[in-house]
Amino acid sequence: FAYDYPQPDGDDPIALQSTLTSCPWNKEHQLMHVGLQGKSIGLDKLPPSNIVFLIDVSGSMNNTNKLPLLKSSFKMLLNNLREKDRVAIVTYAGRAGVALESTSASEKNKIQAIMDGLGAGGSTAGAQGILTAYKIAKENFIKDGNNRIILATDGDFNVGVSSNDELEKLIEKERQSGVFLSVLGFGMGNYKDEKMQTLADKGNGNHSYIDNIQEARKVLVTEFGGTLFTIAKDVKLQIEFNPAHVLSYRLIGYENRLLAKEDFNDDTKDAGEMGAGHVVTAIYEIVPVGSNSSYVGRVDPLKYQQVKKRPKAKNTDELATIKFRYKQPQGSKSKKIVEVILPKSTKLASCNDDVRFSIAVAEFGMILRESQFINNGNLKDVISLANKSRGKDKEGYRAEFIRLVKSVNDMEGSLAEKE
Repeated sequence: FAYDYPQPDGDDPIALQSTLTSCPWNKEHQLMHVGLQGKSIGLDKLPPSNIVFLIDVSGSMNNTNKLPLLKSSFKMLLNNLREKDRVAIVTYAGRAGVALESTSASEKNKIQAIMDGLGAGGSTAGAQGILTAYKIAKENFIKDGNNRIILATDGDFNVGVSSNDELEKLIEKERQSGVFLSVLGFGMGNYKDEKMQTLADKGNGNHSYIDNIQEARKVLVTEFGGTLFTIAKDVKLQIEFNPAHVLSYRLIGYENRLLAKEDFNDDTKDAGEMGAGHVVTAIYEIVPVGSNSSYVGRVDPLKYQQVKKRPKAKNTDELATIKFRYKQPQGSKSKKIVEVILPKSTKLASCNDDVRFSIAVAEFGMILRESQFINNGNLKDVISLANKSRGKDKEGYRAEFIRLVKSVNDMEGSLAEKE
């Protein structure tokens, strides 16, 4: 979802905001909402692009919601490109082939004709296609530009290198060239979500799933800058909570993005990328000191070790310290930014729409996953909170979310009646 967090106002391309509030699914707990906002850049100020479209034309792509949808999506993206941008098309099925050498985006009719003429058939030699795409991207590399491969596939790699480990090593090696890799996923049934995320993560890019033309417009038009133009790479977030205020905490979600604490200062460790105008939201559930939470004291006392007393906290007027690091898109050394969070809590009803709506989304996710921490959370509360925080909702995505939650609630109600 799009959240309107404050734009960066200094030299850094990322701004951070935080809000401490009550937890709607457990009154004994609090939530700390953290929002990262990437700097928005106008289309006319974006650097020139060297884009290589790597398109899966294997037999598995021969469905309406795959290659035909991909062609329609490509047309919207092509309309956003400028004369100074360049486009190449590489296809792969049983083997990789170059359908279009790097061409100025001013020749839109020529580029679109090549795309329209693509058909699906054969097995899937994805790794060979990736190598060919990187070769073309490096040959046409634009210094200080946006050099990117966009892989469009259902993720079904079955010829040549296909295991996640082998693909990771291949992408990690090739990303040293300064070429980024984004992945657009299409189709259902055999879609390999984990593999696509792996490729995008290791390729310093992003991953989006497109299941209809509305989602294509969202990813390739509305969020154009965030999808295609990286403003900061290897973005890492680390929080130290003050034991004077926080008994325990947990990060909601992001299981596949967690790093060891030692990785924060290690510039060789890969992390996530942020695009122009891109937004990242993290929510921490906190058990405050003095809470009667049922999640405290669940572990048996140790038999062979002495239990150390809780350390005496310093700076008791601080709730937490947030540190985040980032590198410039072509840089290798990170910059660290530190901000202190005060223990000032805002009632949930008084928080802005973005904070409340994202908390409703998080609660819905916990309910779907049958989280052990959901406590008193329920779908009706999610619907109520999301409705109250829908805001302007120009594109209607929040209304669509509310309809989705209502559908799940109706299904659960009908199942309960049958039981």
